[in-house]
Amino acid sequence: MNWQSLRRVITDNDPDGRSRILIDGEAAKMIAVEEAGLAEIWSAKLQDGGLLDATDQLADRDLRLEPDPGAVKVRWFTVAPEDASKSIEEREAAAAFGFSAVGAAHCRVDTSRHPMMHKTTSLDVIILIKGEVDLLLDQGEVSLKPGDVVIQRATNHGWVNKGSETALLVAVLIHAD
Repeated sequence: MNWQSLRRVITDNDPDGRSRILIDGEAAKMIAVEEAGLAEIWSAKLQDGGLLDATDQLADRDLRLEPDPGAVKVRWFTVAPEDASKSIEEREAAAAFGFSAVGAAHCRVDTSRHPMMHKTTSLDVIILIKGEVDLLLDQGEVSLKPGDVVIQRATNHGWVNKGSETALLVAVLIHAD
């Protein structure tokens, strides 16, 4: 995945109320291991004028899986093809490391179905841009293709790529209690 080819364009209003470009460039933060990773686009508070705050709140913060309380977060993420040559122990260790690296070890509430299963306190709107992935749930799964949209409502889930191409998705995460 060429993360530098992903571009974020953030708009703003100048002091006279005229629209302008605030940011035109690459992700604020990113973390990747081989072809799997997260790249942060934007985050904002949902109250007290936070949506209109022109501060790039991601630039000086550690990368976190979940949005802050009362906030929305937008990101790209990739799901690499699953490597069948790795043992379940190796896949479990990689998943544990990845979730820990983004402050989300606590989100791995039930991984009995797959090491990538996790549950966040957020309402997520996920759009598959490129490739194919399967969304695993405790009961059932669904195969997704480009253009499909998932509304993930704080449920235990995992993303698995059974294909040969790295999948690219966009996520809008809204903190929910």
